[in-house]
Amino acid sequence: MDKLSYRRHRFPGIVIQQAVWLYFRFALSYRDVEDMLAERGIDVSYETVRRWALKFGTIIARKLRRGRPRPHGRWHLDEVFVSINGKQLYVWRAVDSEGEVLDILVQPRRDRKAAYELWGAVLDRN
Repeated sequence: MDKLSYRRHRFPGIVIQQAVWLYFRFALSYRDVEDMLAERGIDVSYETVRRWALKFGTIIARKLRRGRPRPHGRWHLDEVFVSINGKQLYVWRAVDSEGEVLDILVQPRRDRKAAYELWGAVLDRN
């Protein structure tokens, strides 16, 4: 198992962990993470954030995944009517028991068969 060691780094481990966590958790760019750390008074270049992500990213992501609860087998299908550019569209969403969206289908017509195909694709993944 890889062990995290922040020796020979200018910043403390908590700053490095926070930067890498922000980058991977919210799909931010390196420059966005640089800006967020700058708002907190930490002067780090985006290149440093990139190097941290490459060096520590897999280890931190593995630790985060291990700590997450296992997904339940329960989920449901939502149907929502939305208006986009004046057209009424039907949105089908497969949502798990924790509220995470598993898949989305947008259709111009209400097509139950296509929604059940979405349902089957979600079942195949789980």
